[in-house]
Amino acid sequence: MNMKKVEKLITAGQCKFAARIFNIGSIIAVMSVVLIPIWIAGSIFTYAGIAHHPNHDVREFNRWAGYRFYGLVGSLVVILNFTGEMKAMLGGTFNMWLTVYIVNCLVVVPLGLRDIYRASKKEWQDMTVEVEVYE
Repeated sequence: MNMKKVEKLITAGQCKFAARIFNIGSIIAVMSVVLIPIWIAGSIFTYAGIAHHPNHDVREFNRWAGYRFYGLVGSLVVILNFTGEMKAMLGGTFNMWLTVYIVNCLVVVPLGLRDIYRASKKEWQDMTVEVEVYE
């Protein structure tokens, strides 16, 4: 097999989309609670795909979105291990789940929307990268 280096264009629009997609997925999942387990799996692929993006700013947007979402999911595991105590402390099952939902929304949604807005306003530029292609 011969290896050849080829230049590939990454457009500004692709960079902007990559910077926003993790936040968009996280907001959708948190707002519709039942999608959280599905987004946990999908977010791993999304995060891994963007983690080595050639644009530093795209990686930074992805990193902070990951911190928020994975931190939230990790804390949910801990909190829900104490469901009995949480129900007693918050006045019942409904109040417990309502509190968990509100906290989820307060952690992910405002900061996610802020980052989506910041990524939309940023001046993205086309970039070229060299990739190795096997023939």
